[in-house]
Amino acid sequence: MSQDLLTIPCTTITGEQKCLADFDAKAILVVNTASQCGYTPQYQGLETLWKQYRDKGLVVLGFPCNQFGKQEPGDEQAIASFCELNFGVSFPLFRKVEVNGSGAHPLFVELKRRAPGLLGTQGIKWNFTKFLISGDGRQVTRFATATKPHALQAAIEALIDG
Repeated sequence: MSQDLLTIPCTTITGEQKCLADFDAKAILVVNTASQCGYTPQYQGLETLWKQYRDKGLVVLGFPCNQFGKQEPGDEQAIASFCELNFGVSFPLFRKVEVNGSGAHPLFVELKRRAPGLLGTQGIKWNFTKFLISGDGRQVTRFATATKPHALQAAIEALIDG
């Protein structure tokens, strides 16, 4: 069951096929992102987490999504340029995905199933919902949009220190 989560194919923003297992991480942070959202400055905090913990086993993965207020209208090149120029993003980004509805990417379908939101709802409510996954894929914890990246440090350290 956990193996399925780690082997779901995803396409990077540059067109490479990857799955979570390819990152060989102790902790994986998956975030649905957007460039024109009130929470967009969280890119800075995500980049800080990435720089602080990547050598200890964290990988941060950004999945742009245009489903909430059409706040990610650009193509992959525009998204990548925006993230790099405005926030110095160096963590891996993926092609734009849907996270809810019939077109939801299989990774997000599985993440929502394993870590439902408030009151057991499976939908994602907004951009910058965060899923922290253990390296073996068995543990998935969901964090709300408003949860700032630095607030995840203790949870990340717990997975890294295992």
